[in-house]
Amino acid sequence: MAMKKNVNTHLGRVFSDRKWIIPFFASLLVSVTLTITAFFGLYSPAYDDDPMLLDTVSLVKSKESTDYFVESDIRKSLKSKSESRNEAPRFAYLISGTKGDSQRMMRVLQAVYHPRNQYVLHMDLEAPPKERLDLTMSVKADLTFKELENVHVMAKSNLVTYKGSTMIACTLQAIAILLRESSNWDWFINLSASDYPLMPQDDLLHVFSNMSRELNFIEHTQMVAGWKLNQRARPIVVDPGLYLSKKSDLAVTTQRRSLPTSFKLFTGSAWVILTRSFVEYCIWGWDNFPRTVLMYYTNFISSPESYFHTVICNTDEFRYTAIGHDLHYIAWDNPPRQHPRVLTMKDFEKMVQSGAVFARKFAKDDPVLDKIDKELLGRINRFAPGAWCIGSSDGGADPCLSRGNDSVFRLGPGAERLHGIMQTLLLAEFRSKQCSLGR
Repeated sequence: MAMKKNVNTHLGRVFSDRKWIIPFFASLLVSVTLTITAFFGLYSPAYDDDPMLLDTVSLVKSKESTDYFVESDIRKSLKSKSESRNEAPRFAYLISGTKGDSQRMMRVLQAVYHPRNQYVLHMDLEAPPKERLDLTMSVKADLTFKELENVHVMAKSNLVTYKGSTMIACTLQAIAILLRESSNWDWFINLSASDYPLMPQDDLLHVFSNMSRELNFIEHTQMVAGWKLNQRARPIVVDPGLYLSKKSDLAVTTQRRSLPTSFKLFTGSAWVILTRSFVEYCIWGWDNFPRTVLMYYTNFISSPESYFHTVICNTDEFRYTAIGHDLHYIAWDNPPRQHPRVLTMKDFEKMVQSGAVFARKFAKDDPVLDKIDKELLGRINRFAPGAWCIGSSDGGADPCLSRGNDSVFRLGPGAERLHGIMQTLLLAEFRSKQCSLGR
């Protein structure tokens, strides 16, 4: 009896000490919860609506679509950025010149200036340091440029060879600078000191506001036979601007080379209006094709007239965006010579009737430029005025010293002329011929 009593006493003490019960059941509950969560997590997509899991989502989707690279995601990103923008467009300009062109470059800059746009100026290494410094100081001294910070002078000048690959290298460098300074623009335009606009920026911006921002204006044709193919594609040339410090002509070797088999060659005008998405592709080259083409055109005569053309017409994503016109008025002799004719007063009416946005090439301070300023641009002071210039012009004052809303445009005859040419360029019949076989 004594032993039974002792046992009962011991069991009583064990079950009377219940401090461990609550922690035990709490641990059991947590374990069961985690097990159930993990089990169902294996079979349910936990990332569908979670933006924080972007990298994981992209990887899973890429694998499911048998695409193990990031190209498709980059393309979608660029396209969505372009399509999502409903505001008025913006342009990014490269204005280039050489020795003796600083004043001409400033005149072109002022004629095409608008607060919405971005500008890069490049004066090549042939110009003396003083002239390049004077250009930089002229930009810094302008109060509007200083306040808006949308005009940039390339600090490091490149030696640029006419018809050489250094022209393309310089253009791509300028595009990279424009992308670095601001990605908030829609089209890239390259001009030289011998170009000049035929309408104010308000007219250009208005017409482009009503257009798809996926259209590239690049005059082009395929090189399938003839003298261009033999004289430009087959010789092996060396651009001395890549190796020397003084400008000289292209060095042409006696060797000949075969044509590429992985892509087709295209040629056309060196003056372009290209979308931001396309030039980003040329800079990033996520599938390496733009760099492959660039390496090929390092040894090519007149590569500025072929590089962008070949890239765009051999790329599925962009080939159908190429519109075969550079929106320039350029007059050639018959038969054409190496350079176009210099435009003068006798060309004024033809320039206007063409509906083109720009014309080239002009001699320095030719009287026809004054006529364009007066009759087409309304330019009296620094800039070709637009609706953003809200100051008084009494007594010859500069109305652009006071700025208004830069997304409001004052339309002139230039908008109507440009609209007319756009109607033709965007016809299905015209567009169906883009990036097709040339003559």
